[in-house]
Amino acid sequence: MLYLDYGKKDGEWVANKYGGNKNLEAIEFFKHLNTVVLGRNHGTVMIAEESTAWPKVTGDAEDDGLGFSLKWNMGWMNDFLEYMKLDPYFRKFNHNKMTFSMSYAYSERYVLVLSHDEVVHLKCSMLEKMPGELPDKFKNLKAAYSFMTCHPGKKLLFMGQEFGQLREWSEERELDWFLLQEQPHRDLQKYVSDLLTLYKKYPALYAMDNDPEGFEWINANDGDRSIFSFVRKSPTKRNNILYVVNFTPVDRPDYRVGVPKKKQYKLIMDENGMTEPKTFKAVKQECDNRPFSFAYPLPAYGVAIFTY
Repeated sequence: MLYLDYGKKDGEWVANKYGGNKNLEAIEFFKHLNTVVLGRNHGTVMIAEESTAWPKVTGDAEDDGLGFSLKWNMGWMNDFLEYMKLDPYFRKFNHNKMTFSMSYAYSERYVLVLSHDEVVHLKCSMLEKMPGELPDKFKNLKAAYSFMTCHPGKKLLFMGQEFGQLREWSEERELDWFLLQEQPHRDLQKYVSDLLTLYKKYPALYAMDNDPEGFEWINANDGDRSIFSFVRKSPTKRNNILYVVNFTPVDRPDYRVGVPKKKQYKLIMDENGMTEPKTFKAVKQECDNRPFSFAYPLPAYGVAIFTY
């Protein structure tokens, strides 16, 4: 709708009055639509499924933006899924696929999407996209969902993917609820439930999604081990989140993580879900270019979410 020449060849479209390819009427329509709907209906959300580099999709209409609440982050989705499909051995050569999104994360107000489009048309369900035998697929998917939950941006997960639907989605039948008779599917459903419980409890995971001050890499460059670590900061500076994930089947029994402060770090969730809190005290030992750090065992496909 935004482009006069979208999907058209030369000679098949007419330029606007300024000689450009922007559809001026469509732009005005979106500004008017979003201003009226959001202005009249408190709590309404208007989301743009937009995959081009059109600027200010979520910018204010008064500032020449389109006025949407959120925009689909198609770039994150493509990079994230390409990375997760890889055999863990090859992930070290594609490490930047999981870090690149932070270079543009604040250009719009984004929603991270694992949508209907990604689990139909022979693209496989989320579980079947994962590499390895079935137990590995579940471990990979739990790690993937934890990364998505802790990454800046709102979340969209398509139905059935929270319990590990095996078949692609089809509008001709109900979801494969019978899978919940099997323990691995029940475990995945409980894991996603734990992630959502954590998300609601800790504003660090959402309150500063659109503020660069709310996110900080601890180590974005540990490609050889395919480990990512970062911090999500709370607006109150209390109950911040430290997140660590290991995307390989290799145990790291002596893993050490650099931390922002010499504080106590409480482990509240791991790769099995919410856990009895365990406290780790940072010591003065350089790691990840930081003066303080602590060590703990990081399992294969391990996830560690701490508060401090």
